[in-house]
Amino acid sequence: MAKSNGLESSPSINFLGTGTSIKGNITSNGDFRIDGTLNGSINSKGKVVIGASGIVDGEIICQNADISGKITAKVVVHELLTLKSSANLSGDIFTKKLAIEPGAKFSGTCNMGDIPNREVIVNNDNEGLRKKEKAII
Repeated sequence: MAKSNGLESSPSINFLGTGTSIKGNITSNGDFRIDGTLNGSINSKGKVVIGASGIVDGEIICQNADISGKITAKVVVHELLTLKSSANLSGDIFTKKLAIEPGAKFSGTCNMGDIPNREVIVNNDNEGLRKKEKAII
């Protein structure tokens, strides 16, 4: 493992603060916390946390996620998705495990178990998504 100044490198923790807005796509190898606004997608190999003031309009793909804010997106979580009590999610969910706290709001579809292959995940066209899902099954 590479060392810098005697310290071992570790995955980074990234942050989008309150009052900050990004239009575009984010790709991260580490964890990511959003308290601002993202109009686009986030693809993280780590955990994504959407704080109570966080807003995402697009797509979330990650290993684990804790959502407290407002989400209008397709959400693909390879392990555990947790909707906190202040969460307001509108969109389709694909996850292996789902935890929903009392008070959380969810509108959309939820598919638990096998995560769709990469071709389905990156398709942003809902009609095309449904056709490809049927073809895979």
